[in-house]
Amino acid sequence: MDKKAYISGADPKNLLCTRCGCPFESRRVTLSYVGRSFSVEVPCCPICGNVYIPMDLAEGKMRQVEELLEEK
Repeated sequence: MDKKAYISGADPKNLLCTRCGCPFESRRVTLSYVGRSFSVEVPCCPICGNVYIPMDLAEGKMRQVEELLEEK
């Protein structure tokens, strides 16, 4: 099953999975970029695994990791 990540500014406490209609739960997931991985806790669907990427994470830590890896 293909897992998708959604970037949005919505409140993750009120999100429902677009695939299952199930409320998201906070879970630790592993994100990867250019062969590097890091673990982060994000809202995730407990049924299908869809992941919600909060805007602050996308524009903060993920952007920093991307910039560091692209410099190498």
